Amino acid sequence: MLNISHNSITHRVDQSRYSSFGKADSRDSGKWFLRMVLTFLAILVIVLFLPWTQNIRSDGNVTTLKPGQRPQSINSVIGGRIEEWFVKEGDQVEKGDTILFISEVKDQYFDPNLLDRTERQLKSKGMSVESYGEKVNALEDQVVALQQTRELKLEQARNKLQQSKLKVQSDSIDLEAARTNYDIAGQQYERMEQLHEKGLRSLTDLEKRRMAMQKAQAGKISAENQLLTSKNEVLNARVELTSLNAQYNDDIAKAQSEKFTALSNFYDAEIGVAKLESEVTNYSVRRGMYYITAPQSGYITQTIQSVIGEMLKEGEQIVTIMPSNYQLAVEMYVQPIDLPLLEKGQHVRIQFDGWPAIVFSGWPNTSYGTFGGEVYAIDQFISKNGMYRVLVAPDTEQYPWPDALRVGSGTNNIVLLKDVPIWYEAWRKINGFPPDFYKDSTLDDGQEKKKQSAK
Repeated sequence: MLNISHNSITHRVDQSRYSSFGKADSRDSGKWFLRMVLTFLAILVIVLFLPWTQNIRSDGNVTTLKPGQRPQSINSVIGGRIEEWFVKEGDQVEKGDTILFISEVKDQYFDPNLLDRTERQLKSKGMSVESYGEKVNALEDQVVALQQTRELKLEQARNKLQQSKLKVQSDSIDLEAARTNYDIAGQQYERMEQLHEKGLRSLTDLEKRRMAMQKAQAGKISAENQLLTSKNEVLNARVELTSLNAQYNDDIAKAQSEKFTALSNFYDAEIGVAKLESEVTNYSVRRGMYYITAPQSGYITQTIQSVIGEMLKEGEQIVTIMPSNYQLAVEMYVQPIDLPLLEKGQHVRIQFDGWPAIVFSGWPNTSYGTFGGEVYAIDQFISKNGMYRVLVAPDTEQYPWPDALRVGSGTNNIVLLKDVPIWYEAWRKINGFPPDFYKDSTLDDGQEKKKQSAK
């Protein structure tokens, strides 16, 4: 119970001893309160019309501008066993410095003279290729010689055939002459026989005519026989021509077949040479992979596989290295609703973890401890977290970023947008509207200058 009563105690207390009672009862106290309220309202109205920079806030982390400058793992290209380490965590290495040495674990590479033996096989296979090449050249010469000999033999056979044909023509003429002689002798014999029957010629003259007729008949038969012999020689010449052509074609075909066989062996030997050359190169390169070297200058950050004698699989991570030369950037993610408000070259204020800062998001010029940046790249595809990744590079026209920054540290980012009154910004947030979409004229002017300078 509060024990509230209507009984007054004013007459029981000496108010003159307490100044606060006098001030409370004074009429000026109400005026002062009214003045304070009016002053506060005036200040509030003035503040509502002050400029406010719309912005997009997002958390992020420090990364590098180029992918090759980010921390990377050194993997073992081949399987092996760790034999010796040449570095430790925190060491600075230059490009090409040896990090560790591994030994072979596959039995097919155990032979220490494997490379020399393969090179000897390659040399022998190369000599085999040369031998097949010489055989192919010899067979080509043989084919050319057979073709030339065939042409000469065929020309000779054609000449013989032509001679036989001419002889047939000559014998045909001789046969016609013999037939004419035989007809004349027969007619003379008939006239002589008629004269002998009339008694105008003697028997001796008749017998001479008979002998002349028989001689002419024998000459005709001999001419016929010679003509048949000449025709037979023509047939023999044709047969010989065909036989020579077939014989030399067969010899040439055999030589060409042997040449193609030699060519096939030649190409097979070349394939073997190519395979052996590839093996020699692979063995030589594999030997160089026993010593794992630094791909670029940097610092050894963590040894993943560190036990001497530990087995490594192909492609397994061994050690991580941080490049010594890099360009810092900030990686942040924005909501899809804010993505249309971003463009390359847009200004960003960044607060790094570990650096004290006083941040007024709406008044970036009055903030302390933040650093400037520019939007460098915007992903064209949404990330797995449902937001779009934005890469921010340092703003070269403002205070440089701290040298002590390390890749992976967190950031709080403020992307600067349009300047609006505070009352408008409050009204926008109460209604849940996104920031205003606008085109920054300074960015357009800068891009135009870049285009003109490029021309």
